[in-house]
Amino acid sequence: MNAAEPIIRVQSEDFDPAAESLALTSGRKDIGALVSFVGLCRDEAGTLSALELEHYPGMAEAEMRRIAEIAISRFSLLGLTAIHRHGRIEAGGQIVLVIAAAPHRQAAFDGANFVMDFLKTSAPFWKKEHGLDGQSRDWVAAKDADDSARDRWITE
Repeated sequence: MNAAEPIIRVQSEDFDPAAESLALTSGRKDIGALVSFVGLCRDEAGTLSALELEHYPGMAEAEMRRIAEIAISRFSLLGLTAIHRHGRIEAGGQIVLVIAAAPHRQAAFDGANFVMDFLKTSAPFWKKEHGLDGQSRDWVAAKDADDSARDRWITE
């Protein structure tokens, strides 16, 4: 069986998780588990109005594809969709979608987690916060917890 071809997109437009799940599973009877993750823009306890997301065009998509292909191989995924938005995203808005399809649930869960852990640390995306007062804040710094989450996959 050929390896699944990941669906990778970086876009400013919102996405529809249900439609993306249907596109991944339509006509398939070999998929036993589908795990999806949607990352949302938090309001940070009422202090944040939006996030501004920038990316390195071309390189972001290439890195997302590289991560997806590793996940497909490592967890024997039957399909994988990864969509990351850029531009201004209001609090409550969707930022990222990862859907992993596998024969069994653990592979789907692990595949989705793996992709998110590496997207957070390896893909060239940057976030700037915008406060309720309309002022731009600093770019969001990388978090040690994200590196730790990624590193668990390296030592396993």
